Order: sequence, then C-alpha cells, then structure tokens
Amino acid sequence: MVPAPQERISTSATLPLDSTLTGIRPASEADMTAITAIYAHHVRQGSASFETKVPDVVEMARRRATLLEGGFPYVVAEDNSEVLGYAYAGAYRPRAAYCNTVEDSIYLRPDATGRGLGSHLLTALIEACEAQGFRQMIAVVGDSANTPSIRLHERQGFRRIGTLEAVGHKHGRWLEVVLLQRRLGEGASSAPQVRDA
Repeated sequence: MVPAPQERISTSATLPLDSTLTGIRPASEADMTAITAIYAHHVRQGSASFETKVPDVVEMARRRATLLEGGFPYVVAEDNSEVLGYAYAGAYRPRAAYCNTVEDSIYLRPDATGRGLGSHLLTALIEACEAQGFRQMIAVVGDSANTPSIRLHERQGFRRIGTLEAVGHKHGRWLEVVLLQRRLGEGASSAPQVRDA
C-alpha cells in the first residue's frame, strides 16, 4: 500500500537564506501548465531530455497521472505560488525484478538555477521513495556536459556507475548518458518488501 501524499513534503536541507521559497509540495493538476512550460524549454534548448518534440499539457498531465497511479512521488518547488521546478521518480525499468528501483528526473526553470532548488527537490524525492520502501535510485543524466546535474546527484550520495557513449543525437551533436546510483534506505542489505509489479 502506498502512503497518501502529504500536503507538504519536508526536506532536511536548509532553504537558501536569500530565497522566498515557500516550499516543496506534491504537484497538482493546476501546476501542469507551468510544468509543461519548464519541460518545453529543456526539450527545445537543452540536452538533459532526449525528447525532440514538446509534449502538450494534456500529455504531461497524463504522464503525471500514470506516475501517481504507480505510487511514485511528483513534486514542485514553489516560490510565492510560482512553480520554479519539478521532479518525480518513476520505475527504472518495466520488468518485475526492477520494482524496488526508481529513476529520478528534475527540471528547473532556466531563471531558477543556482539557488539550491534541485537539491531540495532531489531530497524530497529521496525521502518519499525511502518512505515507500524503494531500495535504489538511478539518475540517467542526459549529456555528460550536464555537470550541474551530475554534481547535484554526487552531493546527494550518488556515485557514477557508467557512461553510455553516443547514444543520443540532438542539436547536431552526439550525446552521452551518465548513470549514477544511490542506495535508498537499507539498500541491498536486506530483502525488500513485496510489491505488486
């Protein structure tokens, strides 16, 4: 049984002193327009996402609903009622034996980087996934030049486990994927809870 989402998700990280960040909270249907706009920027301009066509708000809402139905966390960073970033965890792979492993995704508005928001979002995901009994979290970082994302994950206890070379082609260049992994809760030190796969 998956715990009901909380009204606010607490994080152990300290909020930036110069920020009016009001918090990390579960994403709602009302956030989907802002979330879609944030993701659109990363699809059009960035290489973190390997998508090349921007999904519309209906598709983004469908994706969120699918994750929530699967019991995965989906959160936003909010400042004065404005969504500055979002993050979610989802199944790492669909096969049943992977059911205790999740993959994280974090996207920030371009004008909201460098404020520690990614760290708050990732902390919230880690805490929510540990509370649900997941045992491993994988970061699949698009583009080995995406050092802010790689460093963010390393600061949160992830370790690099590999690089897939030239597996994506976007914006006229070949892209790598950097894989990072972090233990959640007891990790592999004990048997996991039984999950419906």
